Amino acid sequence: MIANLKTWFDGRAPREKYMLMVAAALFCVTVIWGLYVPIGDALSSAKTRHTDAVIRYGETQARVRAIEQIGKGVPAQLAGPLDTLIRDRANEAGFELASVGPAAGGGVQLAIAKAKPAALLGWVATLENGGVLVDSFSATDNGDKTVAVQMTVKAQGR
Repeated sequence: MIANLKTWFDGRAPREKYMLMVAAALFCVTVIWGLYVPIGDALSSAKTRHTDAVIRYGETQARVRAIEQIGKGVPAQLAGPLDTLIRDRANEAGFELASVGPAAGGGVQLAIAKAKPAALLGWVATLENGGVLVDSFSATDNGDKTVAVQMTVKAQGR
């Protein structure tokens, strides 16, 4: 088969050979491009969907823990100073605190410059189920699907 194809190709005029080679090269580029672009788009889409799924999974886990804590009915006792606890829990949840300071009545005032609303509310629920009550809460839209938050918290029963 290949010998017949080579014989046929050798029988062509130089101009026809050049034209056939250009056509074969264009065909190869078209086939490769036709496979590469859709596969690249599919991989990119899959990475985005995976990242979104991981975020939703983490948020769901936080909500499940919060619901489990509600079922227990007894708030946990705070281990250590409230401001230290808030810093530790914020770091665990991945929130960068812009400021943390004392508030009136033995509470702690804190600010978060950038947080996703769903993750933030899950974290707040976890705090409340851990014996920390939110005394005041103010959120401002940052315009990039995140919010800036000012809130005051206090230990439950104080």
